[in-house]
Amino acid sequence: MLTVKEVANKFNISEHTIRYYSDQNLIPELKRDKNNNRIFDENSLNWLQGVIYLRNCGMSIKSIKEYVDLCLIGDSTVKQRKNIILEQKNIIDKKIAKLQECSNYLDQKSKIYDKVIFKEIKDPTNPKNW
Repeated sequence: MLTVKEVANKFNISEHTIRYYSDQNLIPELKRDKNNNRIFDENSLNWLQGVIYLRNCGMSIKSIKEYVDLCLIGDSTVKQRKNIILEQKNIIDKKIAKLQECSNYLDQKSKIYDKVIFKEIKDPTNPKNW
């Protein structure tokens, strides 16, 4: 059994975040000690790890809660859970495409600066030279 502090160190997240996830009922069957402090067993750690992954994927607390609730219902909700995952994947894919566009733009700018540095062209990025 691990304390909130130990879990925070293990997953490199704040104790506040862990308590918040717990308060949002994202960690089912989280146990408490005699002083009502949260304590984590392997099952609780697995739930928390899943929540952390989903949050890192940008999923909202509301969607994670829906996902957790569906998990608790069981196998009859697999299609619904898959849809939640695919919705988030679609959001991430759009962000990746936008980031790739930005990266390509910066690559082009960098190539222009290389030409300026090697005196192949006058700096077209500086309004002073327009």
